[in-house]
Amino acid sequence: MGIGSILVERGVITDEQLAQAIREQNRTGERLDHVLVRLGMVKSDEVLDAIGQQFAMPIVDLNTIDVEKDTLGLLPAKLVFKQRCVPIERRNGTLRVATCDPFELTAFDELRLLTGMAIELVLADEQDLRKFIRSHYGVAGDTLDALSADDVTSIDQPEAPSDEVEQAQEASVIKLVNDLLFEAIRERATDVHIEPYEDTLSIRYRVDGVLMPAGVPPTVNRFRNAIISRLKIMANLNIAEKRKPQDGRITIRRQGEEYDLRVSVIPMLFGEGVVLRILNKSTVMFDLDELGMDRDLLARWDDLIARPHGILLVTGPTGSGKSTTLYASLNRIVSDEVKAITVEDPVEYHVEGVNQIQVHAQVGLNFSAGLRAILRHDPDIIMIGEIRDKETAEAAVQASLTGHLVFSTLHTNDSAGAVTRLLDMGVEPFLVASSVEGVMAQRLVRRICPDCVSEYTPEAADLPPDFKYDGGPLKRGTGCRECRNTGYRGRLGIYELFRMTDETREMVLERTNATRIANAAIKAGDLTLLRHAGFEKVRQGRTTVAEVLRASKA
Repeated sequence: MGIGSILVERGVITDEQLAQAIREQNRTGERLDHVLVRLGMVKSDEVLDAIGQQFAMPIVDLNTIDVEKDTLGLLPAKLVFKQRCVPIERRNGTLRVATCDPFELTAFDELRLLTGMAIELVLADEQDLRKFIRSHYGVAGDTLDALSADDVTSIDQPEAPSDEVEQAQEASVIKLVNDLLFEAIRERATDVHIEPYEDTLSIRYRVDGVLMPAGVPPTVNRFRNAIISRLKIMANLNIAEKRKPQDGRITIRRQGEEYDLRVSVIPMLFGEGVVLRILNKSTVMFDLDELGMDRDLLARWDDLIARPHGILLVTGPTGSGKSTTLYASLNRIVSDEVKAITVEDPVEYHVEGVNQIQVHAQVGLNFSAGLRAILRHDPDIIMIGEIRDKETAEAAVQASLTGHLVFSTLHTNDSAGAVTRLLDMGVEPFLVASSVEGVMAQRLVRRICPDCVSEYTPEAADLPPDFKYDGGPLKRGTGCRECRNTGYRGRLGIYELFRMTDETREMVLERTNATRIANAAIKAGDLTLLRHAGFEKVRQGRTTVAEVLRASKA
């Protein structure tokens, strides 16, 4: 009986879900169990139980097992990565081997021949196994072993540009870089940071807003030149230029999904540092309430985005979800009756019914030039990826004053600070006061993992003074396999919405500072600060106090 039939028989999935998963499997070529988990139809532990039943194999929890170093050395790293199996115990001439892929049982004959021992197979969760291999062998440990044996491009051996190109195109180097990128995607990372130091190369992934080590063996430092050169080739950058910053893009495909990687290379003291922003082009568009916007604030935002003209801004630091909010907002109002055009850098999501323009600074197509051009296309709604300078800001103001609804982002810490930021750019106060209708400030906080959530009663002394605690239980994650023992899985937004009123327009005309404008809005009951919005999410049991404190200021 196949795994799909077992899950149907157990009532975990329906026949219709199985048929849908099989269609998806035929499209992507993935294993059926991987498809079922990716589509959210089953949990990984339910799949593990079904596979255990299918192959009559015992299941082990690798998180609770301590393996002796001599036992780990019984299998070479190349075989561990190739067969996705790890030796966990040796006893009486039998080697116990954990695997997450028992479908190719004939492959384990190689283990018997290699070790000269009887092999007992046990089943382990795929995420646990990957974490175990990363901890004990390192990410791409087999490829690094092969590179070490071949001695491909060491930092101790400076090469000419032509040699760098040749080495960066070695099959082992290509596999090493692909392993690093695909591991980042599997870990749900939004960014990859490659940082050179004097004697080490640090590689970290940003997952749910927090950086974590990639778990790469120290030997990766010897091949920093090859890694950087390979990434430059993939991003169509100048491989010989090592003195000035470069920016590029890489597009890769994995399991039927396309990913766009924004690449930034900067010369540093001990080499070139690289940061890659990972954008999934296949990501399903979120609705605003799914992002964490509560009903009252959403109603007020809907009122703003339904207006015929004016400027609406979304503010926050890099990676705070501003673009996602703008896309979700566009998705709510775009219809056959209106024309919407965007100028973006890069185009992160494809929105049905929206004309999207990619910025190309090399040919002079920047935000301000794109905005001036699209006004001749008779749009109703305009989205500018970011207002960075006076020229773009003034073009946005003029567009709003001539009957267009303009969306954009701005890098400020809070919502009220956006209007003063426009003034600082050189936009006249009367233009800001007459064009800006509202500003949304936002941050992302990690969600409590739903699989290990538990209640607890905090000590009052551990809570910030401005958190209004009513004495009831709060929630937190205890850590489990699904959240990689962090207690968090996924993120949600916390928001503050500032709407311009007659009073605040007068204050803008007088160039009043952002703090006084915010205080006036709070006093009028028209502004809830980010921090207090975050605390409300804590009371709802969706995040923790620590997360709100990390993401917002007092």
